[in-house]
Amino acid sequence: MLLRLLIAALVLLTVTVGGLAFHVATASGDTVFSWKRPDNLGVKEGRLAPPKTTPNCVSSQADPADEEHYIAPIPFKGAAVEAIAAARKAVESMQGAAVIRHEGNYLYAEFRTPLMRFVDDVEFFFDEKSDLIHLRSASRLGRRDFGVNRARVEAIRSRIEGRTKA
Repeated sequence: MLLRLLIAALVLLTVTVGGLAFHVATASGDTVFSWKRPDNLGVKEGRLAPPKTTPNCVSSQADPADEEHYIAPIPFKGAAVEAIAAARKAVESMQGAAVIRHEGNYLYAEFRTPLMRFVDDVEFFFDEKSDLIHLRSASRLGRRDFGVNRARVEAIRSRIEGRTKA
């Protein structure tokens, strides 16, 4: 009896894992395991995309009264090329990061989690008029991130500010 129960549990586990693997391999659109890049990334009229309505996104261009999404921009004295180079160096020093696009005063990177390979999209835009690096960090999937995007931005901020202090 115990052997049958053990075999049944093993079969159920195998079918579940196989089904999940099949779903991940064939997912498209906005499904739970979609890895499609968002099409709203980039700078449009001096602004990054607005934050998502879910709590797993932070942006320095969100309304400061929106405590869930707002995070302060990073002050940076220098040229756009220096600001984005500092952001790129900070990003590349972090685990799971890959720079996808670097153009002028804009940088886009993806961060992947080690186990499940979930992706977060992180963007930087240097506003030369205000000497600020604006940024947006958003989980591509799900609803909650348990503060991961905010913590990542603060780690990037520390790396950039540590390099720019006299």
